[in-house]
Amino acid sequence: MKSKRWLATGIGLAVLLGMLTGCGNERPAASLPEKTGTDSMPSSSYMEQYGTSLFLGDSITEGLIYHDVLKEENVLAGAGKTAEFALMTEDVRELIDRKPERVYIQLGSDDILWPTDQPIAYSLAHYGELIDKIRDGLPKARITLLSVAPVTDEAEKQEPCYRTIAAYNAGLEALADEKRVDYLDLTPLVAAHEELYDTDGIHFQAAFYPLLLDYLSQARTD
Repeated sequence: MKSKRWLATGIGLAVLLGMLTGCGNERPAASLPEKTGTDSMPSSSYMEQYGTSLFLGDSITEGLIYHDVLKEENVLAGAGKTAEFALMTEDVRELIDRKPERVYIQLGSDDILWPTDQPIAYSLAHYGELIDKIRDGLPKARITLLSVAPVTDEAEKQEPCYRTIAAYNAGLEALADEKRVDYLDLTPLVAAHEELYDTDGIHFQAAFYPLLLDYLSQARTD
């Protein structure tokens, strides 16, 4: 199962590497910075708290297992993943097979880089289809869409596509309302902890992820 997931990620990255030229700058899909020896931290309480949850996302979400905060069985993520790629691969089937009670989806960071005339509309159409397929397989699961996290000014300067993050998130919130799923804006959390950006200004250091899980827990209404 793990090998298939890495294969799917590899396919997605290959496509992105070959096609991503949106917003005027050619760049590969964002991936996690090199791991350092200071990244590990106690996380058994989070593993227990989120033991019936599953996080679907890209390399930012992948940080939850990269930094050993959650178990691999609770995360389905990889560099370059978009809503469309999640539909193209076995992600939905694997997600449903794991039978989570809660599903957190954080996609969009790579979607907005897609070289099409309307990348936001293109992504959200696939995002809506992804929600429908998950709901068909897990009708009782609680689905929460997480906003695309903002990047630093320097990262935005290097990749102008990131200037559309706010617009993407507005569309994502509207989609959540349409599909009657939860939506949570991560912007306040990131703004309060800008010192936890990693060196690329896109990803986050290990200390960010417990704060993220606490933020999600505090936002729950049930």
